[in-house]
Amino acid sequence: FFFILLCLTMLRNTRFLASISRSSSFANFSKRTFCSDSDSEYRTATLIPGDGIGPEIAKAVRDIFEAAEVPIKWEEVVVSTAHVKPGEPLLSQEVIDSVHRNGIGLKGPIATPIGKGHPSLNLTLRKTFSLFANVRPARSIEGFKTKYEDVDVITIRENTEGEYCGIEHEVVPGITQSVKVITSEASTRVANHAFKVAELLNRKKVTAVHKANIMKQSDGLFLSCCQEVAARYPHIPFEVQTLDQVCLKLVQDPSQLDVMVLPNLYGDIISDLCAGLIGGLGLTPSGNIGAHCSLFEAVHGTAPDIAGKNLANPTALLLSATMMLRHIGLKEKADLIDNATYKTIRGTVRTGDLGGSATTTEFTNAIIKNFEQ
Repeated sequence: FFFILLCLTMLRNTRFLASISRSSSFANFSKRTFCSDSDSEYRTATLIPGDGIGPEIAKAVRDIFEAAEVPIKWEEVVVSTAHVKPGEPLLSQEVIDSVHRNGIGLKGPIATPIGKGHPSLNLTLRKTFSLFANVRPARSIEGFKTKYEDVDVITIRENTEGEYCGIEHEVVPGITQSVKVITSEASTRVANHAFKVAELLNRKKVTAVHKANIMKQSDGLFLSCCQEVAARYPHIPFEVQTLDQVCLKLVQDPSQLDVMVLPNLYGDIISDLCAGLIGGLGLTPSGNIGAHCSLFEAVHGTAPDIAGKNLANPTALLLSATMMLRHIGLKEKADLIDNATYKTIRGTVRTGDLGGSATTTEFTNAIIKNFEQ
């Protein structure tokens, strides 16, 4: 009986599984070139402000990019819980066309209903555009004191399957079943990306995080794929650690870890833990990487309690935007903005979540002012 229900559920989700098999490997990814606009070169990027404080912090990023003369033109589209209508697609064709056309985008926080309502818009974006890897660096900011110093880790999370594939149902009242999907293609793809990142950034090692001691088939497959990829990078040290071992090491001494590659759920948890080590999600950038397009995002919540009050901290979205700039080769502009941002945080003009009392506008202006110093 349970087997029949499982088969029926899997059949209803063939579209999801097909989208996995159709996804290209990272090795086929090629950056798109800049477009020429008569006197200057520019790149168009999709901008999704999101919900809550999203529009405010998106405006701050736009103001900072303009002041820094970044050659980016924004194409703004709407993805918001407030615009979801029953019976209509979660993403408009305008959104889909914009991301496919531009190849890069920046996304503010989007609210997700808990326990009911429509599916997660964040998850829908990842699936729609086959954004197979979530890359989230966590690095201590000099001059901003936290309980940990010199944190410098990167989590690379498989972004399309695992427990987040959305295959679940009620067997009988009081019993629900959720399916965890792990494929060799997706696991190999994200492992390959992790080693490419480690190689590009000259990192010291890659750690595959798993629970194959308990989930021997699913996590066992993920782990074996990571080991196969590691064999192709003999110059990069590789280790395997269980999820619980990694949690213990992170809170004892984060320097024991460097680049971590993880299945979807574990990556979601560990990346937030790492953000806590450096001061919170408000300081943490994030990028969702796909074969043909990539979306960079702030991973904190929508903060509806302060929305519209000019109190939000735009740092996470701003640092995600500079990740986007590095992704398309604009390293100098990214460094300019990052350095001005860190200098501002080290100073006295800070938003409330950073221990200050500055408004979003004041914090934004302070960053712009630091371009000149």
